[in-house]
Amino acid sequence: MDTSIDKDIIAGYSPPLKWAGGKRWLVPHLRRYWEKHSNLRLVEPLCGGLAVALGLLPDKALLNDINPHLINFYLWVKMGLKIELPMIHDKEIYYKYRKRFNNLIEAARTDSKEAAEIFYYLNRTGYNGLCRFNKKGYYNVPFGRYNKINYRYDFNHYQKLFTRWEFSCVDFEHLSLKDDDFIYADPPYDVDFTSYSAGGFSWADQVRFANWVSMYNGPVVLSNQATTRIIELYDSLGFRIKFMKAPRRINCNGSRIPAREILATKGLKDC
Repeated sequence: MDTSIDKDIIAGYSPPLKWAGGKRWLVPHLRRYWEKHSNLRLVEPLCGGLAVALGLLPDKALLNDINPHLINFYLWVKMGLKIELPMIHDKEIYYKYRKRFNNLIEAARTDSKEAAEIFYYLNRTGYNGLCRFNKKGYYNVPFGRYNKINYRYDFNHYQKLFTRWEFSCVDFEHLSLKDDDFIYADPPYDVDFTSYSAGGFSWADQVRFANWVSMYNGPVVLSNQATTRIIELYDSLGFRIKFMKAPRRINCNGSRIPAREILATKGLKDC
């Protein structure tokens, strides 16, 4: 067991959501870069499960994601979310709530407190922390089988921290960056699975993102799966590349062999 990860979780905040591909394991490695820039605002263009922000605990942060349901949940936590929805680890109830959540999507009511409550329940109860939508934009993660689930009803623990942070749901190219921001980026892995949000994240999006972030003159740290074309892409844009082994917790064939990942950096103070 990597004890540095355990210490980090105890010292900071554990993420309120389960998140496939979460970067909690990476926080101790990122901290050595962040410590020299910790007076800056942390910007995450694709913040996901917030493992990095909750591990580094910046005073100021702009946390953005293309998944509106995720950001709606964070915004309600920021407002003091207390869940009143009965949460039970039961297959029939899970599919009942999933249907209700998709009804809210169809009715364009995804910014509601009810949507935030159901999203949390589905996230904790669904298969392996996946967040997946079909081509029509409906949530389609199957029921997860767990021995026990500890549901949280009160998010007051996070509220005071979240009031210092800004959350947004826009395309990354629409973010208003400052000259003295510190960007940490974790784009979706370069794999066939692209249904993290209704619009997906294609190879064209990967290239668009890489070019966008390369134009920023301040400090940037980025992680992604070490596929040949990802390595070539960031190398061609002038990033320094370091290879790492990421723990693999979700795999179609049950493999737990560490995945090869890159840490691409530019504009950093000497570490």
